[in-house]
Amino acid sequence: MIWKNWINLCLSLGILFLLSSCYSFKGASLDPNLKTIEISNIRMETAGGPANLSLEINEKLKEYFQRNTSLKITNKNPDLQIEGSIIGYELTPQAPTGDDKAGLNRLTLTIQFRLINRLDEDKNFEQEFSFYQDFPQNQTLPQVEKEIIPKLVDQIILDLFNKIAGDW
Repeated sequence: MIWKNWINLCLSLGILFLLSSCYSFKGASLDPNLKTIEISNIRMETAGGPANLSLEINEKLKEYFQRNTSLKITNKNPDLQIEGSIIGYELTPQAPTGDDKAGLNRLTLTIQFRLINRLDEDKNFEQEFSFYQDFPQNQTLPQVEKEIIPKLVDQIILDLFNKIAGDW
């Protein structure tokens, strides 16, 4: 009886091992030959938004790459170079109500990023990244900006990182 349980356990573990080897997760990984990165100052090319928005994005971008990669930030001959421009900061009404007022407002942030990979030019790209957050119409933009903008910036930086390092 003990042998039968032991054989069933070994057989179950063997099947589990075989199934797990058939499926693998693809995650974010950078080429190990990449050692340095330059993150150029983000430019503000749209009206609206807080005066320090480009600085906030730039600092968060640097912090993200320092925290999540082994890349060293440099201004001299980097392996990767990221340039960006804020091209959209839009407030739009959403979810109209019966009395022709918006039930929600939507703040959308759009940033155009350009990546130059000096080690592999096939990985160069220029792409817009955008994210939005809705908030109740009874709140004004200045009331919610301090809460919403960090969420928008964090998501856009995550999307950019996944584009650069992800194998999706």
